[in-house]
Amino acid sequence: MLLVSACLCGLNCKYNGGNNLNPYFRELMEEKKLIPICPEVLAGLKIPRRPSEIWGGSGNDVLDAKARVINNEGIDLSQFFLKGAQETLATALECKADRVVLKSRSPSCGVGQIYDGSFNGILRPGDGVTAALLKKHGFKVVNDEDFLRAISPEKMIKNTGECEDSESS
Repeated sequence: MLLVSACLCGLNCKYNGGNNLNPYFRELMEEKKLIPICPEVLAGLKIPRRPSEIWGGSGNDVLDAKARVINNEGIDLSQFFLKGAQETLATALECKADRVVLKSRSPSCGVGQIYDGSFNGILRPGDGVTAALLKKHGFKVVNDEDFLRAISPEKMIKNTGECEDSESS
């Protein structure tokens, strides 16, 4: 089973109340060929919410309590991001996910690149909290852009949801 960031399926769960719809993922969701998931919603964070970024490291560092996830008001939301990652892991185990496609750059779902914690749109290498936890448990995790590029370049339709900024999930 394929597990995919819910925002990519057009569900309005981003921090700003929008989504990152890609019609390909919407179609798969409607055909029940994937399970949409939003770690931040699973953790109980509201929609909309303040943008968040990982400060002081990556998702692995948050898992090891060496970094924090803060919002743009300086409030530490690490416990919510950890809870969302755990809830997503439980879902991935339950549905026996063979692949997980997550929204790039998000503090939860980012794979390979995340925002640096400055809220200035600066990217740095690393994974979000959920991506890091899933990888630790052996799941095949890929960001949406790499997934779509690998299956078919024409599927690389620009997301039709609201534009990205600090938090993309």
